[in-house]
Amino acid sequence: MPFAHIIFDQPCIPPNTGNAIRMCAGTGAHLHLAGPLGFNLEEKNLRRAGLDYHDLADVTVHADLDAALDALPGARVFAFTTGGMVRHTDIAYAEGDVLLFGTEPTGLSETALAHPRMTKHVRIPMLPGRRSMNLSNAAAVAAYEAWRQLGFPGAL
Repeated sequence: MPFAHIIFDQPCIPPNTGNAIRMCAGTGAHLHLAGPLGFNLEEKNLRRAGLDYHDLADVTVHADLDAALDALPGARVFAFTTGGMVRHTDIAYAEGDVLLFGTEPTGLSETALAHPRMTKHVRIPMLPGRRSMNLSNAAAVAAYEAWRQLGFPGAL
């Protein structure tokens, strides 16, 4: 079982997903892509960003966010959003938690944020006046915090 599940809801930028694939291969997190995707999984930019890690990562594509969440019954879901009131470091992560991120241009939709499966809206601290972080960077920050709290299972 992966220490965490990372969901990208409707990702649009292939290199961000490629970077996340590489990060998931290195940590053991499972990446879920909830459609519709804004790119083809065979795009060269995605393959280049993921280097040769595609075969080392667990990646599942789902039709939409509901299908992705249905595949993870009972898991706690932390929605990462600039409007979240709880810092990502203030969560006590558990094995199998879901870290949910929205599309690059807009973040999570109001519909996703209001979904009954959301456990908490979470933010990664930034300086005032900054709109958001890069999607793959935000996912890495969150995943490594969860992995650290769990004792880096599987790491050397």
